[in-house]
Amino acid sequence: MTIPSLVFDPVAVHGLAATLAILLMFGAWQKLRDPLVFSAAVENYGLLSASWVPVLAFCLPIMEAAAGTMLLLPKTAMLGGATALLVLSLATSAVVINLLRGRRDIDCGCGGLSHQPLSWGLVSRNLALMAAILVVMHGDIERSLVWLDYLTVAASALALFGLYAIFNQLLANRPGTPIFR
Repeated sequence: MTIPSLVFDPVAVHGLAATLAILLMFGAWQKLRDPLVFSAAVENYGLLSASWVPVLAFCLPIMEAAAGTMLLLPKTAMLGGATALLVLSLATSAVVINLLRGRRDIDCGCGGLSHQPLSWGLVSRNLALMAAILVVMHGDIERSLVWLDYLTVAASALALFGLYAIFNQLLANRPGTPIFR
């Protein structure tokens, strides 16, 4: 059985791919620039033995950066999407397990600029990112881009990244609304 292609304007697909690439590479950079902090975040989840924590703490951001890079090129978008889905699935599963254990006050280790405790809002955010990755992976690009399209892709990627940053800050602030807790 083949997965049917979705038909989107290539500007939308490329804009979404560029946004996801920025998010993945930014997250990877944050983790790689301070590996001890990220390793401590992985350890705080309490899901791995001490010997596996440094392995995952090293491999996860490398995979994240590779996925972001591959999403930028149509020829490698499928592999990049699969890698990104794997990374997000692992991270989201770890968050869900800890939320079900009642452990909400540990840092997610997402690589953002602010402390972000675990929440169901974080799970929702990751599910939305996974849906966006599927669109990029299966969006059939029907036409080639012209110069104005590239400007639109860049502007839309920056705008979507801004919206993502705003949503992340809302999650980090943990407003009193039930959806975020």
